[in-house]
Amino acid sequence: MRTRLLLNMILNDDALSRGLEEAEARVLIEWLADWAEYYAETATHEPDALQRIERLRRRGRAIRQFVTLWCHERDEAAAIQLASSERFTWPLPESEADPWELMQEIVLWEERSLGERRTIPARCAA
Repeated sequence: MRTRLLLNMILNDDALSRGLEEAEARVLIEWLADWAEYYAETATHEPDALQRIERLRRRGRAIRQFVTLWCHERDEAAAIQLASSERFTWPLPESEADPWELMQEIVLWEERSLGERRTIPARCAA
């Protein structure tokens, strides 16, 4: 599987970082890039890897939107509605959440709850 193709799908998707500060965007992008590399290494068929990465990108965009709504726009009602519609299983944050810390917590929660188990990448476990 071509790693560059999957990484480019993540790195060229501006919707994954729109509205985020650099620090929290980096957490999300690095997590998604780690999964892209994992899929490139383990997928037996390219279409399967592409489908998995597309699902993960959609999830990443929803996570980005949640953090943007909760932390930057301070629209908790909209964030809760989004969390419900996306079926996020992680606990809602405190009302005054730091965006970087919230993104870290969400990514770690998502990592633990993904159906496919693998080791959490070192840079996401901080």
